[in-house]
Amino acid sequence: MQVVLVDVETGPLEKTAGALANVGAEVLAVPTDVTDADAVEALAATTRAHFGADHVVCNNAGVIGHFGRTWQTPLADWRWVIGVNVFGVIHGIRTFVPGMVAQGEGHVVNTSSAAGWRAPPAMGPYAASKHAVLAISEALRAELAASGAQVGVTAVCPGMVKSQIMFSDRNWPGGLGSEPPLPRDPLSLGVRQVLTMGTTEGDVEPGAVAEAVVQAILANRFVVTTHLDQLVGMASDRLVLAEGAGIEATGG
Repeated sequence: MQVVLVDVETGPLEKTAGALANVGAEVLAVPTDVTDADAVEALAATTRAHFGADHVVCNNAGVIGHFGRTWQTPLADWRWVIGVNVFGVIHGIRTFVPGMVAQGEGHVVNTSSAAGWRAPPAMGPYAASKHAVLAISEALRAELAASGAQVGVTAVCPGMVKSQIMFSDRNWPGGLGSEPPLPRDPLSLGVRQVLTMGTTEGDVEPGAVAEAVVQAILANRFVVTTHLDQLVGMASDRLVLAEGAGIEATGG
């Protein structure tokens, strides 16, 4: 397949495009801010002008936020995380899915997270965004199936994978004002330390996620994860929370 790469950072974008081109891939790199609906529309136009159509769209852009207690998290941080993690996915779906439906084939890959199954403390905006991505993906898959569209949907729900997500504040958007400071309370510091170690020193490489995603696309599997036991455990925890939560009707 030909590849269109998108990033808000031009340096890493060009480096990755060059690496893929060096192994024989046909690559188009398009700097894009996925929080901007018009920019995503322009990306689609550029993609179709260059390659003619879109077949697999991966809505993968994500930021982690600055951590902290939910009631103390600045509104700017909420807007940043939701803007990238949720509206980035929404813009990708609204822009690319209609063309896939019209052409009669395609697949959408949305990156959620293990945090889309259970919300860790000190990560309210991130967990909320990843729950939203999982819900949007589930609704989209059901809608496409009900309409008979030959377009699949996969939600990627990895655990901790080696990446630079813990340093996503390097791309703090100036339009949201001054960047919030990192909280210094023990809970926030502890959660941040665990995630930093897991995403920089862990043993799960991005390539393992990529291979799992390819297999999920080929099988049209809805959920794919690098940490199956964790996801099963999180789902079981939700079942436990639901036990006894019903309301019993009683007669008068």
